[in-house]
Amino acid sequence: MSSKTDQQSSLTSKILRGLDVSVTASAIVFWLIVLWWAQTQEMARTKFGVIFVGGIMSVYAIDQTRQALKEGDRIDAAVLLPSAIILISASAYFAANFQTVYVMQQGYALEHEYMLARIIILSILYLTWREFGNLFLGLVGGAMIYGIYGNYAPGILNHGGMTELTLLQALVTDLYGFYGSLTQLTAAWIAPFLLYAGLLFGYGAFDLILRVAIQSGKYIESGVAQTAVLSSAVIGSINGSYTANAAMTGSFTIPTMIDSGMKPHRAAGIESVASTSGQVLPPVMGASAFVMASYLGVSYLDIVTAGLIPAAILVACIGIAVHYVAISDTSSQNMDFDEFFDDELSGRQKMFEGVRFGIPFVVLIYLLGIVQFTVMTAALWTIVSMVVCGITVPVIQRLVDRSDTSPVAEFTQQAKNTVRGFRRGAIILAPIAIILVAVNGVIDIFSVTGVPNKIALLLIDLSGGVLLFAVLLAMLVAILMGVGMPTVAAYVIVAILIAPTLVADFGIPDITAHYTVFYAAILAGITPPVATAAVVTAGIAGANFWRVCGAAIKIAAPLFILPIAFVYNPEMISVDLATPGLVAGSLVLLGSIAMIYGLNYPFKISAGRRVGLRLLLTVLGMVVMVYPGQIVKSAGIAVFLGIFVAEKLMTDGRSLPFTSGVDQ
Repeated sequence: MSSKTDQQSSLTSKILRGLDVSVTASAIVFWLIVLWWAQTQEMARTKFGVIFVGGIMSVYAIDQTRQALKEGDRIDAAVLLPSAIILISASAYFAANFQTVYVMQQGYALEHEYMLARIIILSILYLTWREFGNLFLGLVGGAMIYGIYGNYAPGILNHGGMTELTLLQALVTDLYGFYGSLTQLTAAWIAPFLLYAGLLFGYGAFDLILRVAIQSGKYIESGVAQTAVLSSAVIGSINGSYTANAAMTGSFTIPTMIDSGMKPHRAAGIESVASTSGQVLPPVMGASAFVMASYLGVSYLDIVTAGLIPAAILVACIGIAVHYVAISDTSSQNMDFDEFFDDELSGRQKMFEGVRFGIPFVVLIYLLGIVQFTVMTAALWTIVSMVVCGITVPVIQRLVDRSDTSPVAEFTQQAKNTVRGFRRGAIILAPIAIILVAVNGVIDIFSVTGVPNKIALLLIDLSGGVLLFAVLLAMLVAILMGVGMPTVAAYVIVAILIAPTLVADFGIPDITAHYTVFYAAILAGITPPVATAAVVTAGIAGANFWRVCGAAIKIAAPLFILPIAFVYNPEMISVDLATPGLVAGSLVLLGSIAMIYGLNYPFKISAGRRVGLRLLLTVLGMVVMVYPGQIVKSAGIAVFLGIFVAEKLMTDGRSLPFTSGVDQ
């Protein structure tokens, strides 16, 4: 019996090793196809999108089957592999018959193609459920049901209904829907940047970020917490999912904060906020920047420039809030470098690492910002420069230092790291690609049935034509739509459903409307009762979910007001960093700081006064952030500064003018 068990174990190990090698091989082949198309563009973008879906599904199927078998879940593997094989086979069929299917058969298909479309839809539903759970399955499945049975919907949501064949054509056989513009955008723009992210992981860039954060933490009172914010925000901006980022970076930042003396629910709150807010940080913005540029018909650089002031406000506010939270727990806030790394980098090593990662980033900025190449071309050459620098700089360093490690051995190691980077990039991309394929289908159904126009009428009706109410309702819908989704998927849905209404019916500038719903959509990560980022961090910290949400909301309070501030201060969201935008941004920043100070500073006064002061500063900060008139903003800031100075005098035990003898 034991011999039989050992044989089964040995067979399983061999299968897992074979699958592991297959993941790496399929990832390399997939990226070579992506890079080849980025360089040559020798096939139609739609056809490339079809091939892209098949390629990324190959990586996903092998990797997830490997993980399922490793965890002993053979049922999952038995369902997963056929589902992915169906999508891979469909991509091969549509690519081989592209001219016939896409050009000659628009509006109809053959019976076997309709049957293939039905199986594809079932596979997409399964994969989206497996990756993102019941909520997203409800969205995709609900959209399909609404498409067919919308003629039974009440009131404004009623439409003529779609036949089953019309639905199959819209989603699959016409090569729109699941293979439509969003999927093609993912293939052309988002995918290369996620390869860049994978290479950064492979070459150890994020270890370098953590090293820098630990070192800088030695000079900041809230060093451990600020390290968590920095690492989570930087990685999150590239990662594209606040939930996944919270799990990945939270696994080491949360225990570290707790070990330093911070309460578990606050450590979890900080991580959930950092992971969520990182999604809006330029230049990647969780991959949403590329989609926004495409929708608005402007350059990618314009989108990044327009997001600089809001991002600066957000980073400053969260940094200050985290500082106050950290010092309120009187934690040590010192990170032991030896717990993370064996040795510190010398000055020479830091220089080489700076060159290694700095040159590709400069290439990216130069090609996008100065030469203004297309996003795809800039990403291609950034990847090439990253591979060249990632391999050659360490080899040159070994030659210069004359270290014990030979240049040949170093070259071999960095070549392996390159392969790991290719693999990591494909694994990061796969779930994002799956959900965007599904969202593309939902959007197509919405477009056919006229849902965006219906949402517009509903918003206008409920708001009574009042801008503030319309924005609040739009934010509520955006938060609901953003629950459990990767950042780019959440943005796409709200950009289609809500942003056009704010533009057409309330006169809000295009880019302002899109940033408003974008910022609102990511709030789903920390907004109860779902708050998926908080769910993950609470589990890691072993803390109460509701206390984690409370801590996160206190830290990120200005993030809930910023979308409204954009609408009433549109000059903040500008492709030109002009004086009006900088002035408006500075005033909004001071209002945000007033909120942060009121909600998070550990005031040493009686409980009743503390509650009153927190409420006063919070309301004052909200008014300063939102109110469009600079006189009111300036007056509010003056009041805040007066309270700030008064509190410092009282903390030092000094009486305020005209208060001698009064109980402080």
